[in-house]
Amino acid sequence: MSLITTKQSILLIILLLIDISLYAQKKGYDGIYSGIPWFDNNLNTVSAHSASIVKESDKFYLFGEYKSDSSNCFAGFSCYSSTDLFNWKFEKIVLPPQVSGILGPNRVGERAKVLKCPKTGQFVMFMHTDDLNYMDPYIGYATSSTINGTYTFHGPILFNGKPIKRWDMGMFQDSDGSGYLIIHHGSLFKLNDDYTSIAEQTAKDVTDGESPAIIKKNNVYFWLASNLTGWERNDNFYYTATSLSGPWVSRGLFAPKDKLTWNSQTTYVLPIIGSKDTTYIFMGDRWSHPRQNSAATYVWQPMKVEGNALSIPDYEECWNINLKSGESYPVILGKKFIDNTNSIIQYFGKWAHSIKDDLTLSSSETKGSSFSITFKGTQIGIYCLATNKGGYAKVSLINDKGVSILTSTIDMYSKYSVSTLKFLSPKLKKDVYTLKVTVIEDKWGWVDKYGEISGSQGFEVNLDKVYIKKLSD
Repeated sequence: MSLITTKQSILLIILLLIDISLYAQKKGYDGIYSGIPWFDNNLNTVSAHSASIVKESDKFYLFGEYKSDSSNCFAGFSCYSSTDLFNWKFEKIVLPPQVSGILGPNRVGERAKVLKCPKTGQFVMFMHTDDLNYMDPYIGYATSSTINGTYTFHGPILFNGKPIKRWDMGMFQDSDGSGYLIIHHGSLFKLNDDYTSIAEQTAKDVTDGESPAIIKKNNVYFWLASNLTGWERNDNFYYTATSLSGPWVSRGLFAPKDKLTWNSQTTYVLPIIGSKDTTYIFMGDRWSHPRQNSAATYVWQPMKVEGNALSIPDYEECWNINLKSGESYPVILGKKFIDNTNSIIQYFGKWAHSIKDDLTLSSSETKGSSFSITFKGTQIGIYCLATNKGGYAKVSLINDKGVSILTSTIDMYSKYSVSTLKFLSPKLKKDVYTLKVTVIEDKWGWVDKYGEISGSQGFEVNLDKVYIKKLSD
């Protein structure tokens, strides 16, 4: 009897997984959305932070940190693929934790950057490794003969016979195929032809910033970096030069002052070169310590690059790009929204209804308080007011059979107040769903190795308005 029960249980689990997988449409999103959890083809949160992108044939491959909500220990570098840059398929963990060494147990692995070597055809990944206190940094590297294969870790890369004892890093491939390793605090190293060793140091002491990235347009190089504030967001800045060896000239900020680079940190810039234009995609991370898997999100924005000027003057909530022409354009989510006081929204627990910053809000800081919305349609999104007192909320989307088909965490923290999209489901098959949002009574918080405290001052979860894509839309 127990054997039959076990077989029935296994069959039930398989059928449930198949049922859940059928809910996501092949094209779950219609554009690049910033500041919300992204869901892959399996309806799991896309986890590829401090990322880089390589295009191979007709696909884009996204590499990044596969984060955990429970620990900052290295959990592997992930790989996702896409043909449009916003619907992502999970490929696999291409570099798992090692048995021992600098990428082994109780170590940090960050900022995976992959380049394809023109000479060898190999794919070479560089990364920052460290101990959990960020006191033992190395720059390591790994290789693979296929872009989505399992990468072989080779240990630290050496310069003059010694490891590079630094942390944040990036990669740049020049138009002649030369590869470069960019290190925080302004060091730049040219790689040898096989990309697995260093030929020379090209520049040093360019900037005292971290999270570096370099792009090139019309023989002008742009070096992007952030200030040293740990996981906290800040106003990132840039330098320009006509030669990688310099001189490098400080140009200031590339996003409006005090917008904290639209609440993100530089990780990479991806040029999309088309027949009519080139769009430079700024790829930023919106960190959310400690829930870096479920609550940390991505801020990808089209950058303006003209002469020596680089800017992201406006925040595009959603936008799209024509991969053939290279042109970008905004996408409008919808015009029909439901106010937070609408009877379709059911509140449970302790909620306050008030007007704040000209918005009518429903808010709570009480653990277990929730609101739910049952609707018939294909997509749902919520807008919230992010503030310096914002906390975490658990989000569950439940089908008409009572099965949770996706879950995530949303983070309502921001140093400056802004009403913004905080959750948007992928487009789903036509059905009846319930969205449930629950106060966790937890918040974004970080204490760095020098004792500096940053993060939210409260646990507030709120609702501004709701977007529902109905069957007739």
